[in-house]
Amino acid sequence: MLKLASLTVVELSVPLVDPFVIASGRVDATRCALVTAVLEDGSARFTGLGEAACLPPVTREDQPDVLRAVAAAAPRLIGIKLDPDDLASLQAPLDAAFHGHLVSRAGVELALLDALARAKGVPLYTLLGGPEPGRAPELVTDITLPILPPARMAELASQWSAKGFVSFKVKVGKDLQGDLDALAAVHRAVPGARFRLDANGGFTADEAVRVLRAAEALGPVECYEQPCAEDDLAGMAQVASTSRAPVVADESVKHLAELGRVRDARAASGVNLKIAKSGGLLPALAIGRAARAAGMSIMVGGMVETRLGMTAATHLAAALGGVEFPDLDTAWLLRTDPFRGGYRESGPRYTLGSEPGLGIELR
Repeated sequence: MLKLASLTVVELSVPLVDPFVIASGRVDATRCALVTAVLEDGSARFTGLGEAACLPPVTREDQPDVLRAVAAAAPRLIGIKLDPDDLASLQAPLDAAFHGHLVSRAGVELALLDALARAKGVPLYTLLGGPEPGRAPELVTDITLPILPPARMAELASQWSAKGFVSFKVKVGKDLQGDLDALAAVHRAVPGARFRLDANGGFTADEAVRVLRAAEALGPVECYEQPCAEDDLAGMAQVASTSRAPVVADESVKHLAELGRVRDARAASGVNLKIAKSGGLLPALAIGRAARAAGMSIMVGGMVETRLGMTAATHLAAALGGVEFPDLDTAWLLRTDPFRGGYRESGPRYTLGSEPGLGIELR
């Protein structure tokens, strides 16, 4: 058993190269918090890192909320005993400390998991029940094009294509004509582009289908993420019934119980797993395993995180044995990288090594 000796939290704000604009909001820098947990086992100490990532209004919490929530919870959590062979034991103390604060809970849980994996001497993906150390699958990520003037989106697509990216997650849902213009501009710049549309719930069903048809006329559409509002399952189902590509639920599935509701409504045949929105890596992993058992496709993404958060998402995908739609790209969109280690990248291709925990450190 290990004891939690300290738990601290600080701001983690890194400017983006371009504003990250989606149908429901905009950020110009990461609105995250860095959580550090230290576990003790006799004279040995193991330090774990976690990123709590906010993306208002997708997440109810913003950065100041997370800083307050983690600082307030720390005195209640310091001293708890944790067993790296019983990860379920994490749930009760975290639930009690962070009721309703999913992003805060996620950051602390990740720091604890990183420290537990380091204590056990295995990569986090192995601790989670995934492959043996050194056997994590290679993952090929897409790259996100936020909602910007079509000329800038086309310029970015061309730059990313030159670095080997083929799949483009194109943000839509804010302005219908602007979306159509942007898709055409990206296609002209990169004729071989493969589209992953993401409306962040911004469309009616009819609007979503119109954009889908326009994209299909230009090139392959790999998936269509959250075309309608999170509670518009009928609209999602209408889009899904006409789409050859999987409709992937994001905002509609934060918790395991919501997965069944979406499936029953035939609103989506895929789900996007995000550590922050589900309150932690373990809840997200449970959704992923249930989706896999149900024959659904899986995306693993994030909330505009640094290399730390994207490395955690990569371990999540690896623990599932790989996923159909890796969306592990947001660290590429930042001006600087405050971390070293984590995933190894060659263009869009990511691999994980056998280092204990997340294998990542502050620079």
